[in-house]
Amino acid sequence: MNIDVKNTAVLVIDVLVTEGDDTLYNPSPDEERVVRNSVRVVDAARAAGMPVVFCDDAHILGVDKELELWGEHGVAGKAVPNPALKAGSGSRDFIIEKRRYSAFFGTSLDLLLRELGIKTVIAVGEDTNICVLHTLADAYYRGYESVVVEDATRTFLCGTQEAGIEHFRKCYGSAIVSAQAFVEAVS
Repeated sequence: MNIDVKNTAVLVIDVLVTEGDDTLYNPSPDEERVVRNSVRVVDAARAAGMPVVFCDDAHILGVDKELELWGEHGVAGKAVPNPALKAGSGSRDFIIEKRRYSAFFGTSLDLLLRELGIKTVIAVGEDTNICVLHTLADAYYRGYESVVVEDATRTFLCGTQEAGIEHFRKCYGSAIVSAQAFVEAVS
């Protein structure tokens, strides 16, 4: 796998910890795997000088439609990137707050990526079939290439992990890699 670190960014999608009565972001062994592999990807990307963009739920209570479907989760001020990721510690770290599934919808993500000269996005995070999928759909529509780090994503709300990965591969032409393969490619 070839990755041009000069025009590639990592998108960390909803790898969060929350406080209060959050209905979705609860620790589990499967989430621990996602966090562990996301940390590996983020650390390797930072070492290679790549931008790392944290795309985080920041829902507004009583307003955001997602809350009607999924209950109270990822509420602004109560959800932050998982501390293991050390968001904001890299010189090329950025945080994008989102109120919908896609990190592009209603945010400045596309502008940021274009200003950085990004052509390819590397996706890690959760839920594979919801926020990762919708973000990569919008990336595809905007002409970005994509790579999904399969063992740094997880499905826990809708569909199966396998179906989500197949969708990325077939519908968006995404390359599917492991965290180890990504680390080796950028080292």
